[in-house]
Amino acid sequence: MFRSSSTVGGPPSTYFQRQSLPANTVIKFVPQQTAWIVERMGRFNRILQPGFAVLVPIIDRIAYVKSLKENAMEIPSQSAITADNVTLELDGVLYTRVFDPYKASYGVEDADYAISQLAQTTMRSEIGQLTLDHVLKERAQLNTNITQAINEAAADWGVRCLRYEIRDIHAPGPVVEAMHRQVTAERSKRAEILESEGQRQSAINIAEGRKQSVILASEAVKSENINTASGEAEAILLKAKATAAGIAAVARSIEDGQQAAQGAVSLSVAEKYVEAFGRLAKEGTSVVVPGNVGDIGGMIATAMGVYGTVTQAQVKAQSQKLLGGNDQHEQQTPSRPQSEGEKTLDSKNAIAKSMLETFDRTHQRH
Repeated sequence: MFRSSSTVGGPPSTYFQRQSLPANTVIKFVPQQTAWIVERMGRFNRILQPGFAVLVPIIDRIAYVKSLKENAMEIPSQSAITADNVTLELDGVLYTRVFDPYKASYGVEDADYAISQLAQTTMRSEIGQLTLDHVLKERAQLNTNITQAINEAAADWGVRCLRYEIRDIHAPGPVVEAMHRQVTAERSKRAEILESEGQRQSAINIAEGRKQSVILASEAVKSENINTASGEAEAILLKAKATAAGIAAVARSIEDGQQAAQGAVSLSVAEKYVEAFGRLAKEGTSVVVPGNVGDIGGMIATAMGVYGTVTQAQVKAQSQKLLGGNDQHEQQTPSRPQSEGEKTLDSKNAIAKSMLETFDRTHQRH
């Protein structure tokens, strides 16, 4: 495939062998997607299109045969140094197509060889402008830049570079190991960050849940207290209304009954006062009693004073009325031996007088 770059007695012609050319047999059939360059007497004559063609014997000669199909050209592995002084071994594949058979034949001696060398030098130039990280991350942009540079240089060769693909990038062993350690460290860092973020979010969620729980509990206690207070207030209000109604009814009864009703109330208060002292003696071993506990009349007068509605005049009026009624009864009744009923009446009169005298003494002390 390869031959020497120089020959004895002449300049170097090409690094590649030319393919065999079809002979002039007057009548020729040109294959599809193929261009035949015909020279007449050593000068370019015409380009044969696919199909039937007639050549003049001896005068016409098929000088070049160009394929118009897309051609994949392998770029051999080569060394390139990046901007951060890392030596890389790269190889690739170049895809080309002849768009002008005349320029591809007469514009360059060997278009494939020229484009291959141009691709290698352009790739070294582009790699030298990038660091290792950018070479690995920007392979697509690197391929585009190489393709654009080749098309600008090969515009006069009748060949167009469709695309260039870097196939393999080989870095030195220590660099690869360092890259592996970097990737491992980066992944460990990301894992720790994600784990810490998860723990942080979990703690936030737990705290937020506790906060909402406390808020809901306080709202429940607040509602319960409000409902309890509202119920108690309503009960107190109803009880107060009932008490007021009862007091009003008692007041109206006292006002309607006047002296008789007031006497009944006074008697009821006195009975409850004496009854309360009796319960005190039964419920405890130590009883605190007034100093005049032996004075029943004074106790009754004190009870009446607590009640606050029985005045001194009312008590005297009731006592005098009771005594007056008894005196009239004695005057109307002729003198005769006292019976059991008369003895009882005399006893009541004596008690009434004692109560009146006791009330007077209590009033004088106060």
